[in-house]
Amino acid sequence: MNDPAAVEAFKAQHYLSDDDLTALQAITLPAERKIQDYRSTYNDVRDWLRREKAGAEKDKSTIDWDDVVFEVDLLKSQEINLDYILELIFEHNKKIKSKSELVDEVRRVIRASLGNRAKESLLVDFINQNDLDQIGDKASVIDAFFTFAQAEQQREAQELINAENLNAEAARRYITTSLKREFASDNGTELNGVLPKMSPLNPQYLTKKRKRPAKSPSEHQH
Repeated sequence: MNDPAAVEAFKAQHYLSDDDLTALQAITLPAERKIQDYRSTYNDVRDWLRREKAGAEKDKSTIDWDDVVFEVDLLKSQEINLDYILELIFEHNKKIKSKSELVDEVRRVIRASLGNRAKESLLVDFINQNDLDQIGDKASVIDAFFTFAQAEQQREAQELINAENLNAEAARRYITTSLKREFASDNGTELNGVLPKMSPLNPQYLTKKRKRPAKSPSEHQH
């Protein structure tokens, strides 16, 4: 508002009269933190509804779930990216010296985001396990996070291989391929090569083939 040229450009871009601009200025917007809380709750309800819908389909519920529509595209238009969250961690760490307070602040931002919810535990671990004061600038915090995420991915992959007694080389290749294409497939022979040697007639074969770890390395793909 202190730049007359910028004001005129804004009015021209949005076809606003002086009265329109005055009316816009009179609107009181909620605080950013409150907006984040709204988005987070909205996402929680959306996730809950998806689970309810899946359960209702099994029980042949009479509820017409098609009447319930979530404006996901609207949320995506306001989506924040991972780099923004990491820059926020860097900035907030300079002001907030308590890691627990920093974690609470970052959780709030993550849960308001559709695309980053799966990375919440990874980002929290990054905050808790690193000396953020030693990271000099925003670019460095992004590099540090991706180095940390790759190490965590390798660690979790090895834990999965050990726990399920998988063929290590084939399992790493399968995980890498799945991350690149952003989904895991059980078609063809890829997954079969990962599993420990057992007959397809073994009752445990299909169980092991379908089993998914509680915390999949695919959550760390980006």
